[in-house]
Amino acid sequence: MFSGLGRFVVKHPWLVIGAWLIAIVAVVATAPKLTATTEQSDFLPSHYESIQAMKLQEQAFPNSAPPAALIVFAREDGQPLTEQDSATVASVAGKLGELNVPDVTGIQVTPPSENHAVQIIAVGMTKVTAPDDTRQQDAVKDLREDLKTQVAGTDLKAGITGQAAQTLDQVESSEKALAIVGIATILLILILLLIIFRSPVIALLPIFVIFAISPLTNGLIGWAAEAFDLKIDSSIQALLLVVMFGVGTDYILFLMFRYRERLRAGDDPKTAMVGAVTRVGEAITSAAAAVIIAFGALVLSTLGMFRAMGPALAIAVAACLLAGLTLVPAIVSLMGTKVFWPSKAWQHEPKGARFAAIGRGMGKRPGVFAVASGGVLVALGVFAFGFHPTFDMTSGATSDTTESAVYSKELLEGLPAGTTQPSQVYLHSETGQPLQESALTDYGVALAGVQGVGQVSQPLLSEDKLTAEYQVTLSNAPESDAALDTVRGPLRDAAHGSVPAGTTAEVGGMTSVFVDFQHAMNRDYKVVFPVAAVLIMLVLALLLRSFVAPWYLIASVFLGFAATLGAAVLVFQNMQGESGLIFNLPIIMYLFVVALGTDYNILMVARLREEAKEGNDPHTSAALAVRHTGPTIAAAGLILAGTFASMMLSGNSMMSQMGFAISVGIAIAAFVMALFFTPAVTALIGKKAWWPGHGGDADAQHQEWNDHSWTQSHYDVERDPARW
Repeated sequence: MFSGLGRFVVKHPWLVIGAWLIAIVAVVATAPKLTATTEQSDFLPSHYESIQAMKLQEQAFPNSAPPAALIVFAREDGQPLTEQDSATVASVAGKLGELNVPDVTGIQVTPPSENHAVQIIAVGMTKVTAPDDTRQQDAVKDLREDLKTQVAGTDLKAGITGQAAQTLDQVESSEKALAIVGIATILLILILLLIIFRSPVIALLPIFVIFAISPLTNGLIGWAAEAFDLKIDSSIQALLLVVMFGVGTDYILFLMFRYRERLRAGDDPKTAMVGAVTRVGEAITSAAAAVIIAFGALVLSTLGMFRAMGPALAIAVAACLLAGLTLVPAIVSLMGTKVFWPSKAWQHEPKGARFAAIGRGMGKRPGVFAVASGGVLVALGVFAFGFHPTFDMTSGATSDTTESAVYSKELLEGLPAGTTQPSQVYLHSETGQPLQESALTDYGVALAGVQGVGQVSQPLLSEDKLTAEYQVTLSNAPESDAALDTVRGPLRDAAHGSVPAGTTAEVGGMTSVFVDFQHAMNRDYKVVFPVAAVLIMLVLALLLRSFVAPWYLIASVFLGFAATLGAAVLVFQNMQGESGLIFNLPIIMYLFVVALGTDYNILMVARLREEAKEGNDPHTSAALAVRHTGPTIAAAGLILAGTFASMMLSGNSMMSQMGFAISVGIAIAAFVMALFFTPAVTALIGKKAWWPGHGGDADAQHQEWNDHSWTQSHYDVERDPARW
C-alpha cells in the first residue's frame, strides 16, 4: 500500500501538489468561520443543576441578569472613602449614563462597603447570544476609555471587573498568547532544523507546509463544529497551532530521516523517497492513528469543550499525516538532494555517533537501562498523588496584571470575594399558586444562614409570581475551593431542604457551573481514559501483529503520564506554592502524553521489529534500533516538546501549566520511554515480545530487501564494530 502510494506521488508530484491547492481553495471558499466561546456553561449537558437554573432564569426573568461589569472605586492613597468621594462616584455614574454607551442597559451606584474601602457601580449590558457576540466586550472597552476621563483629576482610582471585563481580558490575553506561541514555535522549528540538517530549505519546509494546510484544517474543523454543534473553546485554537506545527514537523522529520538514510545507502533520490514512504509510512500512519483515536475518544466526554477539542485536534493530525505522506514527498521528489542545500552531510554516515554508543550499551546491558529509566518514571510518578485541581479558569486564563484581575483584588478590600460573580438560587412554585411573602422571607433567612455565604439579596419575583430569584454572594472567590465546597454542600443542601411545600429550587451561577464541571470531569476520567487506552492497544496490536508488546508499551505510557503529572505537581504546587493545577490538565496531559508518547514508542518498536525481521537477535535489534531511530526520536521530541514549551511564554498560568506539563510529558516519552525503556524491555523479553506473530524471525521479503538494499550503516557496523 505505502509502496504504491510512494511510487504514485514520486511519479506525479505536480498532480499531487495541484490536488492539494484545489482542496485548500475549495475548503477555504466554502467552509464556515471557526469561532470560539469562552462561556463555560456552554460546555455542560442540560441535565446539570447549574444549566437547569440558567433555563429557569431565562424563562422567568428574560430581561434580568446579574451585572455584566462592576466599576470599582477606591482612593489613590488607600484611605477610606469620604462623602465627597461618594459624591464623585455618583457624578461619574451619571456622566457615564449620559454617554449612552452602546449595549449598556443600566448603571446603578451602590453604597460604599462597610469599611468604606471601595464603592462600586453595577453595569447591566445586553445579554450575549452567541459565541462570537462581542457586544459586552466592546461596551467594556468604551467604558474603560470614558472612565479614564471621568476619574482624571480626582483622588480616586477606578477600574472595571466582572464577567464581561474578565471575558474581554481573557480574549485579549488568548490573542496575545497565540501570537507569542506562534512566533516562538516557528523560530524554534527553524533553529532546531537548521542545527539538525544545516539546510535552510528543510528548515523552511515544515513551516511552508503547515501554513499551507492550516486554512484547510480550520475549514474542516469549522464544518465539523457546524454539523455536530460543537462548542469550540478559545484555548483549542492555540493548541491547534502547536499541534499542527509540532506533529506535522515530527512526521516530516520521520520521513526526511529515512529519506536521508536511503540516500546514504546508495539509492537515487526518487527511489530513496519511494523507499522512505514505504518504510516509514506504516509507522507514522499507525502513530497518527493512535493520536487520532486518543483525541477521538474525547467525543465520549460529557463536556462540550472536550467533545469539540477531540474532533478538532484529530482533524488537524489527519491533515498533517496526509500532507506528510503526499505533499511533502511530492515537493522533495521535485527538489531531489537540493533539499539538503547547502549541506553535504547527507552523503555520509556520521562517525562515532552518540546513539551508536548508546545502542551498544543497550545491547549489552538492557536490564540496567530498563531499571534506570523505569526508576526515573516511578520517582516522578510518586508526586502525582499530591495533585490538587483548581477551577480558577478565569484568572488562570489571564495575567495578574490585567485590569479585571487587579480590581477583583481591590474589591476584596471591602466586599465579599463572590461579589464579581454571585450565585443565584431560584425558588419555583410547582402548584401554579403564587409564592407567599412570608415563605420567601423565611427561605431567604435559611440561605443567609449557610456557612460560606456573605450576603443574600431580597427576592426578585417574576411577573407571574411563580419564581423568585435570590442573589447569593459567597464569602470566597467564586472559583475557589472554599466556594465550590459551599455550593456543592451546604448551599445546595439548604436550597433544596428548606423549600416551602409545593416548590422546588435550583442553584445557578458560575460557581455552580464549576461544581458540575467537577462532577462531569470525574465521570470522564472513568470513561475516556480506558477507552482511549484500549483503542491505542488495538492499533499497536495491528501494527506489530503482537499480543504481548502492546501491554508493556501502553504500561510504559501510563508510567510516563504519572511521571508527567508528578513533575507538574512538583514544580507548580510544591516549588511555586500554587494551590493546585488547572482541573482539566490531567485529561489534556493524558491525551497528549499517551497519544504523542505512543508516537515515539511506535516509531521505535516498528524499527525494533524491522531489525528483528532482518535476522538480528533481540539485543542486536535493540542496539541497531537505537542507533538508527534514536536521532529521529531525539530531534522530533526536542522540537515537539519545544513547541509546547512555547506556551509557557503566554503570560497566564493556565497556558503555562499546560505548556510545561505537555512539553515535559513529550520529553519523557521521547528521551526516557522510547529511547531507553521500550527498547530495553523489548530486548529483555526477546522474541516473545512479538507473539503470536513472527516479528522476531527474518522473512523472505525482508531478506530480499537486505540482499539488494542493505544500508551502508549496517555494512559499516559489520566491517568495523568500533563504529558503534
